[in-house]
Amino acid sequence: MYLTPVGAGGYTLGADGCGTCPPAVTGRCTPAPASPDPSGPCLIDQPYTGRRGGHSDSMEIVVVGLNHKAAPVEVRERLAFAPARQEEALAALLQRASEGVILSTCNRTEVYAVVQDAADGAQAVTDFLGEFHGLTAEAFAPYLYGKLGEEAVDHLFSVASGLDSMILGEPQILGQVRAAYEIASACHAAGPVLSWAFHHALKVGKQVRSETEISRNAVSISYAAVELARKIFGGLAGRTVLVVGAGKMGELAARTLLDNGLTGVVVTNRTHARAVELAARFGGRAVEFARLPELLAEADVVISSTGASDFVLTATLVRQVMRGRRNRPLFLIDIAVPRDVDPRVQECDDVYLYDIDDLQAVCAANLEERRKEVARARKIIEAELQAFRDWWGSLEVVPTITALRQRAEQIRQAELHKALGRMGDLTERQRSTLEALTSAIVNKMLHQPITRLKAQSNGDGASAGYVRAVRELFALDEER
Repeated sequence: MYLTPVGAGGYTLGADGCGTCPPAVTGRCTPAPASPDPSGPCLIDQPYTGRRGGHSDSMEIVVVGLNHKAAPVEVRERLAFAPARQEEALAALLQRASEGVILSTCNRTEVYAVVQDAADGAQAVTDFLGEFHGLTAEAFAPYLYGKLGEEAVDHLFSVASGLDSMILGEPQILGQVRAAYEIASACHAAGPVLSWAFHHALKVGKQVRSETEISRNAVSISYAAVELARKIFGGLAGRTVLVVGAGKMGELAARTLLDNGLTGVVVTNRTHARAVELAARFGGRAVEFARLPELLAEADVVISSTGASDFVLTATLVRQVMRGRRNRPLFLIDIAVPRDVDPRVQECDDVYLYDIDDLQAVCAANLEERRKEVARARKIIEAELQAFRDWWGSLEVVPTITALRQRAEQIRQAELHKALGRMGDLTERQRSTLEALTSAIVNKMLHQPITRLKAQSNGDGASAGYVRAVRELFALDEER
C-alpha cells in the first residue's frame, strides 16, 4: 500500500501490486461519559504528557475512509460497522493504533487513529478494515482516501459541520460524530489526542450551524414541501394532509409533514388495500378513491403521486371543490410523473400548486444559499484549526519542560540536603526559609528558558530544535 498526495495535503491510498446510523453503544464497554458541552470548558484541553518530542517516537493523527463521493453503495455497505460490533472493532483497531474512533454512517465509513508513523499507520488502518470485514485490499482500496495530521483534523471539522455531507449542511451528521466519539470513549479507545479533536469538532459543528445559514432552507423535496406549507398556512398545527396514491415519494413527503406538525393524514388509492396499508403506517385512515371530491374539500395539503397516465385532479374538479371551501387555502403537491394535477388549477383563487420541477427549483435555490455560507463556515473551522496547531505544538515541548523541572528539583533537593547536614540544628522556620529560597532560585532560573520554549511551540515544527538543544544541554535523556 502506498500514499499518493491529492489536493492540499490530502492522500489517497492505493494497492502496490498487491449499517446503520447513528451507531449505538453496545457490548461490554463501560457507560459512555456525558457528551462534552461545546460551550463549556474542555476537560481534555490540557497538554498531553505522553511520549512526544524530538527525543522520542513521534505520533500522528490519521483518518482513512471512504464516502458517497467515490464509493458506490455496494462498497460502502461492505465496510460499514454494525452497532453490535463496535466494541469488537475498536478492540481490533487498538491492536494497530494507540487511539481510535470509528465513524460509520449510511454515506461514510471513517477510521480516525493515532499512530506512531504516518505511512505505516495509514497502512495499518487499511489492513484493519480489510481483515475485520474479511475483504481483500483490491475490493475497497481504490475508493479509500487518507489524511494526516492537520488535514485529518480539518476533515473531521468539515464532516461535523456538514460541509462534506451528501446534502450540504445536513444536521444528522453532527449527532453521528457525537455518537462515534461516545462509543470510543466508553470503550477507552479515544485517548487525549482524539478526545481533543472530537470535542472541538462538536464545538465547531454546533458553532457553524448557529452562526451561519448553512443548515437553513430546505434542500430536499420533502422539506421543501414543509417549508412552502408553513409559508402558506403560517403554521402546520391542526392541518391535515391527503395522500393520493401509495407511492414511496408520497409516503416520504407525508411523513415529513407529519413530523413537522401536521396532525392528521388521510390516504386514498384506486387499490384500497394499499391505501389501508399506508394509512396504518401513519396512524391515519384510508378512504375509498370514489370519495376523492369530499376528501379534497376537507384537506389542507394534498400530496398526489399515483402513476396515472391522465390528470387525477382536474381543473373542473378543483374548481367545484373550492366553491365550498370558503376561501380556505388548498396546497397541492404534485410529485407524480406524468403529472397528476392539471396545471390550470392555478387559475383558481386560494389554490397553490407545486409540481416536482417547482419543488426542485426551490431546493436548488436554497442549496445555492447554503453554498454561499461555506466561506463563513470555513472561517470558523480555520479558527479552530489554529487552536489545534497551538495545542499540537505544545505536545512537543511539555515533556521536555516537565523533565527539565524534575531535573532541577532533583538537584535542588540534593544540594539542600547536603547544606542542611552541614548547618547543624535549625529551627523549622529556618528550614522553611531555606526551602523557599532554593525553590525561588530554581524557578527564577528556569522561568525565561521555559517561557521561550513555550513561545516556540506554535505547531510549525520550529520548536523541535529548541527541544533537542535543551535535552542535550541538560542531559535530560541520560539515566540518573
